[in-house]
Amino acid sequence: MATEAADRTDMRLIAADKVEGVSVYNPAGDKLGTVENIFIDKVSGQAEFATMAFGGLLGMGEKHYPLPWSVLTYDTDKDGFVVALEKETLEGAPGYDKSRFSTTDYGWREEVSGYYGATV
Repeated sequence: MATEAADRTDMRLIAADKVEGVSVYNPAGDKLGTVENIFIDKVSGQAEFATMAFGGLLGMGEKHYPLPWSVLTYDTDKDGFVVALEKETLEGAPGYDKSRFSTTDYGWREEVSGYYGATV
């Protein structure tokens, strides 16, 4: 049975629906969370942010942390993304309720980019 290209980790490209649930690790190999969603700029077609849920209990009080796509590196050995952050750095990062991402107020983009020193 052939493996679909979107499921293969040796491929350079990944389908957006396959990124959801991919683990995110720090350089020490500690799992920080999983990718929840990807935000793609409609005009440029470039991925700008991936959100990761962190904290809370059973989904209650959970914050959603957008990570600039540019700070994520895919590691084929881990079959996940690596971000050069410690858990404590992530805890201090801008995090939002999930509803914040469905409004036209994109002020969070600059706040997040500034925190990570990334450009949008």
